[in-house]
Amino acid sequence: MRGGCVTPATACGTALRVWVARPLPAGARTAARVAALGHRPLLAPVLDLAPSGAPAPEGPFDALVLTSASAVPALEGSPLAVLPAWCVGARTAEAARAAGLAPVLEAGGDALALADLIGRSLPRGARLLHAAGRERKDEPGDTLAARGYRLTVWVAYAARPLPALPEPVAEALDHDGLDAALHYSRRSAATALGLARAAGREAAFSRVAHHCLSADVAAPLVAAGILSHVVATRPDEETLLAGLHPIRQDSDAEASPALRPGRERC
Repeated sequence: MRGGCVTPATACGTALRVWVARPLPAGARTAARVAALGHRPLLAPVLDLAPSGAPAPEGPFDALVLTSASAVPALEGSPLAVLPAWCVGARTAEAARAAGLAPVLEAGGDALALADLIGRSLPRGARLLHAAGRERKDEPGDTLAARGYRLTVWVAYAARPLPALPEPVAEALDHDGLDAALHYSRRSAATALGLARAAGREAAFSRVAHHCLSADVAAPLVAAGILSHVVATRPDEETLLAGLHPIRQDSDAEASPALRPGRERC
């Protein structure tokens, strides 16, 4: 999406109605950024994040591994906050710094890159604490374990699906009132699809342009045959939001040819 417009949408003549399905509090920050771009956000998370309440494992540990900013609140003010924090991407690193963790290092948004970064910096056998959610991916844990690191997983938070599609989203879908949706995680995308399907709005959901942080995030939509999606060329919010501007032919976004017609190009 690096080739897309970077000026406010109103300068391009198109303001999009954008569903921000991301959980709070990150969803609120994203909605504010969407509005600053000249679009009209609809903040309606499909996952509810809450601390797990599980106590942190006893150490000692040499470093923290963070693959989501959602794990940071459980670390703030704790003895673990003095450990080096190895973060998967810029958003997680930003949250860690804001919570007073230091030093903070980041890997550019990719779990395997995070494992490589740790491998270049910490000796094999180092004791790592991965503060994560209840539902998490295998990486970087599998790679770190295979390379001889002693990794302990602490379930610091849990993401619980909402019981039903948020009413403002259902109403917007009923009137073709959504132009785009933002998806930051595979589970969030899958949950949004499942709730829309259960509410009898899958057809309308499929007509929305789904902007996904990565190909992995988009996978549930692809598996369901939903072609109206774009994938950010870099797994960061800046790139994802840049793609909200009408997709240009010279954009390097990976875009489905079945994007809804009629979108203006800058």
